Amino acid sequence: METKIPCRQLFIDGEWVEPIKKGRIPIVNPAIDQIIGDIPAATGEDVELAVDAARRAFARNKGRLERKSELAKLEAIDSGKPLDETTWDIDDVASCFEYFADHAEALDAQKKAPLPLPMETFKNYPLLLATWKVAPALAAGCAAILKPSELASVGGSAITGLGTEAGAPLASHPHVDKISFTGSPVTGSKIMTAAAQLVKPVSLELGGKSPILVFEDVDLDKAAEWTAFGCFWTNGQICSATSRLLVQESIAAEFLDKLVKWTKNIKISDPLEEGCKLGPVVSRGQYEKLSEFISTATSEGGTILCGGGCPQHLKRGFFIEPTIISDVTTSMQIWREEVFGPVLCVKTFSSEDEAIELANDSSYALAGAVISDDLERCDRVSKALNAGIVWVNCSQPCFYQAPWGGNKRSGFGRELGPWGLDNYLNVKQVTQYISNEPWGWYQSPSKL
Repeated sequence: METKIPCRQLFIDGEWVEPIKKGRIPIVNPAIDQIIGDIPAATGEDVELAVDAARRAFARNKGRLERKSELAKLEAIDSGKPLDETTWDIDDVASCFEYFADHAEALDAQKKAPLPLPMETFKNYPLLLATWKVAPALAAGCAAILKPSELASVGGSAITGLGTEAGAPLASHPHVDKISFTGSPVTGSKIMTAAAQLVKPVSLELGGKSPILVFEDVDLDKAAEWTAFGCFWTNGQICSATSRLLVQESIAAEFLDKLVKWTKNIKISDPLEEGCKLGPVVSRGQYEKLSEFISTATSEGGTILCGGGCPQHLKRGFFIEPTIISDVTTSMQIWREEVFGPVLCVKTFSSEDEAIELANDSSYALAGAVISDDLERCDRVSKALNAGIVWVNCSQPCFYQAPWGGNKRSGFGRELGPWGLDNYLNVKQVTQYISNEPWGWYQSPSKL
């Protein structure tokens, strides 16, 4: 059964409204490279209306998901993620709202002051990342303006549009009191610059180039599956992807042989097809960027162990085979820059100290994973890794009760858990004088 793409307008002041300039942005299904609808293109004039409405809503201070299947299909069509993954995401959306609803009840006793108006934006988990930001903002008593990426806006939206025409006016608006952004370091830097002019707080999650360390004492098949999952889950379009594989020299050849076999067994198809485990990347621009990354890696001396191109059985769409590149040096682009796609680069190490040094050799510091049967080693490595998130004998699990965020160029601030709620709260001191006696610091005029 065909999934219909809803005709969206901007959601402002509780109503769906047409953009003032009536602009629209086409929606492209990345699995078939076809325009399947459009979304409204907000501009600065629409942003002004949205901010004004949100301020009024803040001044007024005034169940489980029933559309799970529909929303999951819309997410898959819009972003290219496999349907099994987007269905999982929608479950997490509902759970996240419920979690922060419980926290909202506890806030009355804490008496923290909500920030009047936060602004949010995101891309690769359209509904789920929106929930990570909106749920705690609402729980804190804030009014929020939601600005999704123009590349993935079908599942839910408020103010859609291009970054330059809708996002930039929001970031620099004097009545937007807080910005929470998930995206690229380049855009994050621009948001910081705009926010600095008004000294407004920001929290940023700006991606990563995360390592996964595989030691010689592991079960090779278990380690191979987690390595593949850590990089190829969500079509590789996940900020925390463990896309730098560090494997101990003594097992490198055998482990890579197994990893290639696991990788070649991944089903690549239309995301709505049953059993799909890897869909297309989100746009033609991203497809071309990935192709250029792979080409540059080979020209710099890298060796493609598998993948590297478009799957033979798929004649259209923005599909990239899950790709593994070995013979990588630390000076290569593929080692240093976030790819945001299903591309894994490989380097070997001889000792634990060398593995840690290589793992921390990055301007990013969002996440990392260590795979070893020696739990004492796992503990040492976890403490030594410069990252906001560390996984032991796994990669990518995420829980809305636990903090999410990174260090260095990966940004600052934490989402989820009580830390996520604190993003939208200011601490206010209120002191009441309760004695019936006068303060008595100055001599009373009546006693002169």
